[in-house]
Amino acid sequence: MLLRLAQRFLVLLASLLVASVLVFAFMQVLPGDPARVALGMNSSDDSVAELREQFGLDRPVFVQYADWLRGMVTLDLGVEWVSKAQIAPQLVDRLAVTGWLVITAMLLALLIALPVGTWMAVRHRHLDGVVLSAISQIGVAIPAFLAGIILITYFAKRWQWFPSGGWVPPAEDPLGFLSRLALPAISLAMVQASVLARYVRTAVLEVLREDYLRTARAKGLRPMQALTRHGLRNAAVPIVTVLGLQLATLLIGAVVVERVFVIPGLGSFLLDSVASRELITVQTIVMVLVAAVLIINFLVDALYLAIDPRLRTGAR
Repeated sequence: MLLRLAQRFLVLLASLLVASVLVFAFMQVLPGDPARVALGMNSSDDSVAELREQFGLDRPVFVQYADWLRGMVTLDLGVEWVSKAQIAPQLVDRLAVTGWLVITAMLLALLIALPVGTWMAVRHRHLDGVVLSAISQIGVAIPAFLAGIILITYFAKRWQWFPSGGWVPPAEDPLGFLSRLALPAISLAMVQASVLARYVRTAVLEVLREDYLRTARAKGLRPMQALTRHGLRNAAVPIVTVLGLQLATLLIGAVVVERVFVIPGLGSFLLDSVASRELITVQTIVMVLVAAVLIINFLVDALYLAIDPRLRTGAR
């Protein structure tokens, strides 16, 4: 098991290195001169050249890449070109905000999807199972930002149960933090719960048709007892796969939802940096998002080994 984990970790490191090269190369081919943008379009060529030297943009590309990669590893990310603000403290603060949002949304989605998806599978030939399946299908078709707008319209504007946006750190005001986290987390969780519930339904249905589960029921166990004792572990493997993908989707989907609810998270930081053409900041944020997705995939592989013993020995 440790050998397989080590192999996957080496793949993770190689993937991160390749991703960093691709992200850096993509930013290099974008049109426009960051130094001229920072000084203004009417700035003189001499001042632009001086600022390019200050930013290190006059050095060879591979030297710029090496400096940026070293900064990513050591968290010495430098300063923004226009505002001259330190990037690392802003990135840490914004990442914490997005982390609260994504983790809360995923936990809500799991709390909904696991029991609902299992019930949909067990009751797939009954009216309640069909109705739940139809509702989940509708939920899949609703974008997270649209769900957020609907929630704001009713729960914030019409009924005034929650604030319509903004953010309060949890240490500063716990109740204010929870009230502002509720609607954006629910808007993300609604869509993800619908997707996960359908995958849970499919995985559990496949398990219910297995011979060993029929044998367990023939021994006198009720359907839910047989499923709980013998089936859920096998059903968990494909669910974990989808869970990893959906967690990555949540991270990317938070970019738009943060804008809808005016949350100062990583998504808002990215969009603001794009608008002001802070390319070094955009490059760093994109790399952080890519790294998060790759790390999630690595953790999913590790969970495979914990859930399915056959993967530890290569047995099929």
